[in-house]
Amino acid sequence: MSHFNDFNNPQVAALPGHLKQFIVDQHYEHYTPIDHAVWRYVMRQNYSYLKDVAYYPYIPGLTKAGLTIERIPNLQEMNDALTKIGWGAVTVDGFIPPAAFMEYQAYRVLVIAADIRQLRHIEYTPAPDIIHESAGHAPIIADKDYHEYLSYFGSIGAKAMFSAQDFELYEAIRALSILKEMPDADPEEIRKADELVAFRQENMGEPSEMALLSRLHWWTVEYGLIGTLENPKIYGAGLLSSIGESASCMTAEVKKLWYTIDALNYSYDITKTQPQLFVTPNFQNLIDVLEQFANSMSFRRGGAYGLGKAFESKNTCTVVYSSGLQVSGTITDFRVGKNEDPYFLKTSGPSVLSVNNKQLKGHGKNYHQDGFSSPVGKLKNMQPLENMGLAELEDIGIAIKKDTILDFESGITVKGRVKNIFVSEGKTQIITFTHCSVTDEKGVILFDPSWGVYDMAVGESITSVFCGAADKEAFEEVIYKSKTATHHVEHDFKNIELHKLYQQVRYCRQKQGEYSFLGNVWLKLQKDHHDDWLCALEILELLEHEEIEPILVAEIRGFLKQKVKDQPELKKLITDGFYLIEHPVEQKLVF
Repeated sequence: MSHFNDFNNPQVAALPGHLKQFIVDQHYEHYTPIDHAVWRYVMRQNYSYLKDVAYYPYIPGLTKAGLTIERIPNLQEMNDALTKIGWGAVTVDGFIPPAAFMEYQAYRVLVIAADIRQLRHIEYTPAPDIIHESAGHAPIIADKDYHEYLSYFGSIGAKAMFSAQDFELYEAIRALSILKEMPDADPEEIRKADELVAFRQENMGEPSEMALLSRLHWWTVEYGLIGTLENPKIYGAGLLSSIGESASCMTAEVKKLWYTIDALNYSYDITKTQPQLFVTPNFQNLIDVLEQFANSMSFRRGGAYGLGKAFESKNTCTVVYSSGLQVSGTITDFRVGKNEDPYFLKTSGPSVLSVNNKQLKGHGKNYHQDGFSSPVGKLKNMQPLENMGLAELEDIGIAIKKDTILDFESGITVKGRVKNIFVSEGKTQIITFTHCSVTDEKGVILFDPSWGVYDMAVGESITSVFCGAADKEAFEEVIYKSKTATHHVEHDFKNIELHKLYQQVRYCRQKQGEYSFLGNVWLKLQKDHHDDWLCALEILELLEHEEIEPILVAEIRGFLKQKVKDQPELKKLITDGFYLIEHPVEQKLVF
């Protein structure tokens, strides 16, 4: 990325390089007058309905997030507003991998899809779009307890183990959401993509930490309710941005359950409405449940459990020794003793040694390009090596340029000449040997002197195992980027003509008082764009509010009522539009 716009926002400016690679320019000028009309319609519907059912900060929250009902938000305006509450926002291209999404949250940056849903998906789109992200997530960010939860969730999610199946499902969902937004997608292709998502959802095997966390995310951040079971309020972004589901979710058919750790047992399908929703009495409860789950995760449990999860993941993971040394790479082997404690581990492919998430000099992936292996545990009849200073190590025969033999309790023996001893933060973390051989309890060779220098990690136990590299910047390609690009609509001449008509109506609304040409706009719509209903609705709104041109009003109303009969799928949209004309949403209510 040659130029990076941080919008003068400290949170955005602080993003590390491996996250910046997902950011795309918003290209505000690419939004069409129809796009702005879609935004305005959805926002007015949301406002009209949500003022009664949304959790209280929603409406003032719009302003605090730099949003207006009238037009699609500009990222600079959003960042100017969000800066005041310690957050930022960037635009990305569609779905990004869950681990990256979580990490943005930890950095207190909202990830917003730059695209907006098309008119034919105005009620709901499976693809992430700017309505969902900004009108759904942003307004509630101003609530302190909630944004604490969001960033804490991000920091835990960024360490979650994911499986190979999680990646496959992510790719399938991304591909399906892109297809569904294409104007000319082949129905057969959509059917196949739908089936692939369903197949992968059903064949996930045991859900990974990331899969379980994404359930907690879904039932809170996306589809959460707050308050009482009898009279809950909406705070989940998926509900706040869906004009269909925000209404239907309040009916008795949708079961309301208290939000506890049991929500982990409920999987979800992003293409269907939710059969049940979870209610939290307050936002603190969200943090308590998350904390309960975090205690079961590899990054807190470490040991054989964590190594097992890393092995299944087949991705870069980081293993933390009790000395504080971090080993990042792909775990391909580990051994566990009688008491279930690991006593040996091995990574394959490029590996890195770090401390405090910073790569150690001389221990990058070029140096450890073929992997890394080391014993774990204590020497026979000795206190832990990591707790010994250089003088104490010398007392037991471990000193630079001396030959030594280390006998581990596990039966592993390390013989060689000490070349270097690395100590940091009061802990011995690496002992480097030349002429070194490592054998296990049966005499099997684990390292041969001809393989070169041997770096032995020091630590009596594995305290943590988490996903990804410790120093992501040094490891760089650890973040995986999808090959599937989102689809961008090409506008033909007829489309461009329709955009101009929408623009004239918008101009008329803003300038107030130049209503004479609305009749011409209506004639053109009738002649060339008979499918359109939203522009007709916008003209009707202006004429009714000004109480002018009664004959034209009757004609447009008649046309829209006929549309409802001919196209039942438009019934709710047009009827809701009529309701808004009778119960106008005033801009001053928001600002």
